[in-house]
Amino acid sequence: MLLVPCPYCGPRSEGEFTYGGARRPLPPLDADISIWRDVLYTENNPRDRLVELWHHTSGCEIWVEITRDTTSHRILSTRVPQPEAGTS
Repeated sequence: MLLVPCPYCGPRSEGEFTYGGARRPLPPLDADISIWRDVLYTENNPRDRLVELWHHTSGCEIWVEITRDTTSHRILSTRVPQPEAGTS
């Protein structure tokens, strides 16, 4: 089991979190449905660092951005997600 360092609660069991998927840019709201399908349901499985979003559902209820090494499953960093440049 992973020990996830929540920015507010400190180290917590991964069982307190819900996986939200890899962080990725989203298309415009008026984009074709096939583009949305690919973005939401087709994910790469990279071998290296991956930035993911996890929700601390059984704790402070914030979203946490986690950078994780997919080969070792080691968490490299956590932080509160910030908006992407050009979004609000």
